[in-house]
Amino acid sequence: METPGSQSSLHRANLERVVRAVRLAGSLTQAEIARSTGLSAATVSNIVRELKDGGTVEVTPTSAGGRRARAVSLSGDAGIVIGVDFGHTHLRVAIGNLAHQVLAEESEPLDVDASSAQGFDRAEQLVTRLVEATGVDPTKIAGVGLGVPGPIDVESGTLGSTAILPGWTGTKPAAEMQGRLGVAVHVDNDANLGALGELVWGSGRGVRDLAYIKVSSGVGAGLVIDGKIYRGPGGTAGEIGHITLDESGPVCRCGNRGCLETFAAARYVLPLLQSSHGTGLTMEGVVRLARDGDPGCRRVIADVGRHIGSGVANLCNLLNPSRVVLGGDLAEAGELVLGPIRESVGRYAIPSAARQLSVLPGALGGRAEVLGALALALSEMGDSTLLDGTLSAATPVFT
Repeated sequence: METPGSQSSLHRANLERVVRAVRLAGSLTQAEIARSTGLSAATVSNIVRELKDGGTVEVTPTSAGGRRARAVSLSGDAGIVIGVDFGHTHLRVAIGNLAHQVLAEESEPLDVDASSAQGFDRAEQLVTRLVEATGVDPTKIAGVGLGVPGPIDVESGTLGSTAILPGWTGTKPAAEMQGRLGVAVHVDNDANLGALGELVWGSGRGVRDLAYIKVSSGVGAGLVIDGKIYRGPGGTAGEIGHITLDESGPVCRCGNRGCLETFAAARYVLPLLQSSHGTGLTMEGVVRLARDGDPGCRRVIADVGRHIGSGVANLCNLLNPSRVVLGGDLAEAGELVLGPIRESVGRYAIPSAARQLSVLPGALGGRAEVLGALALALSEMGDSTLLDGTLSAATPVFT
């Protein structure tokens, strides 16, 4: 039995610190582990050797700063995580290992008018199919990350009333999926998961403070402060789409007038082009036409960019992030939308905050949220289970 402060408990704590650092980063050199954990190089070297001998980590040759180094990552068979992303029009599932390698990924259309029960049924079926197709051991599943397009109440786990999916308000997505899959499920809104995905795998790598702006059927922001998602005490931080731009503007689905969302989201923007382009236009189509030189589509995208820039300027003045990453279909417009965003930031943000800010398109496209769901599962799992070889607290119920 270990006693607090004993050599054995201190050693155990150091093992867990190293495993956690590697788990969150995917791969680190031993020097990077020492810097992130505060442990000495000699202690890290001994711990890595012990973990390698126990099969918890893998060590491969690499280079850092022109010098030979050793990259440490969790063993490919140490555990599995699953990401599930419910979108306005899609369901996407990915399976990854603890070394941050995506083993399988699949998406399918989702009827936005489907009931929550139908959505959960589809997710369970797709997860089960991918687990069987990859041949992974269900007992190796460490957890599931789940993304939904709406705010989640931190205390109750309930989906809020401003969610995009109709008929889902008041549901508890994490509890529902955990009951179906038999493993721990962690839930967050899609913008937060997009931020996590870009932070770990995409345009947010290397920074500690960023905002991920997702523009689709709604407008939301995932906020990263000091390397961690900031959700607020009630879980609603980042609802940038409901910043008021015009008190006499269109009525928003939240009940207020003139929210940013009413000037930037697809449901409000696409009708502006119906008289000239017909009713079958999508935001993806608008972006494609704009890139091909269509003047109407270019004007609409530029206007949307300026409105988003006003919201980003507010974020700059309040939080002073070093990077803003634009996600969703609109990001594919490149400088057609990024330029107007920067223009508004330069006009409305405090000059010092605007100078420090970089505005970039997301690198992951439509995969940002499901990869963020994988990152969520990775961040929430315990390190002691890896060291003890007892990943699953519950027996998976996959059939």
